[in-house]
Parts: sequence; structure tokens; C-alpha cells
Amino acid sequence: MKSLINHIISELRNFYPEEELRELALWIIEEATGLTRTQIITANTAPEIPNLDSIIDQLQANTPIQYIFGRTQWLGLDLHVTPATLIPRPETAELVDWVITTNDNNAPLRVLDIGTGSGCIAIALKKHCPNWIIQGVDISPEALEVARENSQSNDVNIKWKVMDILSETPDSVDIIVSNPPYICHREKADMHARVLDHEPHTALFVPNDDPLLFYRRIAALKAAPKLFFEINEAYGNEVCEMMAKLGYTDIQLKHDIYGKPRMVFGRIKA
Repeated sequence: MKSLINHIISELRNFYPEEELRELALWIIEEATGLTRTQIITANTAPEIPNLDSIIDQLQANTPIQYIFGRTQWLGLDLHVTPATLIPRPETAELVDWVITTNDNNAPLRVLDIGTGSGCIAIALKKHCPNWIIQGVDISPEALEVARENSQSNDVNIKWKVMDILSETPDSVDIIVSNPPYICHREKADMHARVLDHEPHTALFVPNDDPLLFYRRIAALKAAPKLFFEINEAYGNEVCEMMAKLGYTDIQLKHDIYGKPRMVFGRIKA
């Protein structure tokens, strides 16, 4: 087994940071064979992985490993992901935790997840708060197919709907949570090819001259008394100021685990 791990590491050494290589090798073996991490580490012989060369070729071409295997683990959920959906990030898990810890988990609250993608936020909220009535909307029918599959595999009941939030108006709810597109096109030069070349641009980018496009539209709807956003770290103050001008109060800017301004909350009389 050690020779297999070392082989994978050597093939990927020029493409990934040194500190990520062993974890990546173990992840490949785990996904490709179904063996647990403990079984891999303690095994005396290496299993056959017929498509290993293809997996390595894709990784060398910067294809995210989550797309290669079509799944990822996030907040204890096993989620299907495709190039039609973003890969859930640790920062988004913090947004989910903020929503859960600041609201009544037992009340039948109506929650709307705007730009749901894989459905990760909506599904995680429903798992932790089964009494909540949750709907996820997205402009992409392909993303919603993935979300629907994920809700079924994780045994939660969520309503999914195709919606262009820039031109359509949702029903009023108790809480809106959204991780909308927030990266300006001019930031592409600073992005890794694994994101830029493979993840859906409609879920990532906004015009250079209107970075608050989705935040302003969602906030202006005033469709919920509580609004939670994941934001671009460069525009935390601007999002807060925009919400204040629209009449939101108790506005809070929260930093993520990396110390970056990443989430905003505000209240309004809906």
C-alpha cells in the first residue's frame, strides 16, 4: 500500500502543494476502492485501481477531485457534485452554523436558500432543524437536479424551484440565506485553474462595475425579516452600508475561520 501511496504522490508532486499530497493520495484510494482510511493505512497489499492513470491525468489537468468522483463530504453530508454546481466550502459551513445557532431550531420557520446550487445549505439546515420549512431556488435547472438528488439521498424534504432572482420575486419567508455570485471578473487572474476552468461561472461571477448586484437585489426584496449572506471579503463594509440604506438594522459583519470578513446578517420589518 505504501508503494501505491508514494506512486500517486510522485505523479502529483508538481501539481499540488507538498502538504496536500498524502491526503490527496489517501482520498483517491478511499474513493476508488471503497476502503476506509484505517483499512488503507493498515493494509499490507495495494488494491487494483484500473482507472488510476485517468484519475491522475484529470488531477494534473486541474479537475477538482470532487468532480472526478462526483461527490464530496461536507458538514457530515455525502453530497453529489457536478460541474453544474459549486463545490461546498468550509466558509459556507460557517454560514450554516450561524443561521442554526441564532434561530429557534424547533419552530416551523420558513427558510429560503437563494442560489442553492448543490442544495448543500438547504439540506444542512433541514438536517439540523427538521421542523423548518425550506425551499431552495436557483437559476440553473441542472444544479437543481443535483440538489434534488442530494435531498433524496440525505432523506430530507425540501422544495426546489428554478428562479432567476434578478427578475423574479419569491414568496415571503422568515429567513433568507444566500451565497450568491460575488467574484468580479477582474479577479479571475488571481483564481486557481481548478476553480476558474471547472466550476460554473454563473455561480461565481458578477460584473466588475456592479459587485453588489445580487446582494442589492435580494436585500431590496425585503422578503424576510432576517437575511444572512455569504460575501466577497473585499465588500463587507459596502454590503453593510447598502443594507443599512435599505432599512436593515442589527447589521453584523462576521469573519470566517481564516479571519476574513465573510458573512453579513441584517433584520428588517418584512
